Amino acid sequence: MMQFLPYLLMFVVMFVFLILPQQRKIKKEREFESSLKVGDKIITKSGIHGKIAELAEGTVIIETMAGKIKMERSAISLDMTKTLNKK
Repeated sequence: MMQFLPYLLMFVVMFVFLILPQQRKIKKEREFESSLKVGDKIITKSGIHGKIAELAEGTVIIETMAGKIKMERSAISLDMTKTLNKK
């Protein structure tokens, strides 16, 4: 039984340092995606700046200077959008 203790300890450490933070980040992103509303200024993960014109269940229509773009909600960057809205 004692020979399995190091493996068990290694698994617990990996879980705490790798899996839990990733799950928290995913939860934050899902909350962010569901809190989006029309008129919010956003930045996509590909760097496109715009304002939300319309919302659908899994997609958004973003109004940019060049026109409108339909994208998945998951393509909106949580970190960059928060930075944009702090200014």
